[in-house]
Amino acid sequence: MKRQDLYIFLGFVTVFLPFFLSKEVYDFYITFNKGHGLITAFIKFAVLATFGEALGLRIREGVYNRKGFGLLPRAAVWGFLGITIKVAFVIFASGTPKFLEYAGMKNATEIFTGDLSVYKIFVAFSISAALNLIYAPVMMTLHKITDIHIVANSGKLKCLLQKIHFAENFKQINWDVQWHFIYKKTIPLFWIPAHTITFLLPTEFQVLFAALLGIALGTILAFASLKK
Repeated sequence: MKRQDLYIFLGFVTVFLPFFLSKEVYDFYITFNKGHGLITAFIKFAVLATFGEALGLRIREGVYNRKGFGLLPRAAVWGFLGITIKVAFVIFASGTPKFLEYAGMKNATEIFTGDLSVYKIFVAFSISAALNLIYAPVMMTLHKITDIHIVANSGKLKCLLQKIHFAENFKQINWDVQWHFIYKKTIPLFWIPAHTITFLLPTEFQVLFAALLGIALGTILAFASLKK
């Protein structure tokens, strides 16, 4: 382990250890998260998903950051995407059980909020499938477009104030990787099962699990962007 890895590890422990050692700190976070869900979503993804990308860069190139990588712009983009992810969670977790009831499944909403059962797993899976098949491809494509924008502007923070050329950046996406790896593999094999578990967890544990998924998401997309 290099010195930079040790510093990152110690920083990670310093940030998260209080949540395990202090009930007051953990309770404050849970309370704040319930009252300010969009703010915590921004912070969580700005920090954790960006860390996932930095971790992917470290594995591939041996560094957590480099000139032109644009760590701060990436964090800002992930913060914005984190808000959309939180909104999508609320919409699909509320709407999918209603649709299941419309389609003929009785009491899907009550089942989803009740004790663990085969039916609850089915509802959670349905929510995850709807989320990842409808919302996730749009979010992943938007992320890639903003990623191209950041790189094209040498990772400078001012790129956040500059016009994004959506049509041009859309054409620059490696659709072989985007379709065959991001869409066809990660969505059905990782994200749908992972978010099925997320929607089965109690609310207080969903925060911690989503944090881990935030790191995984950044890491996977970072590897995909470097994939030849």
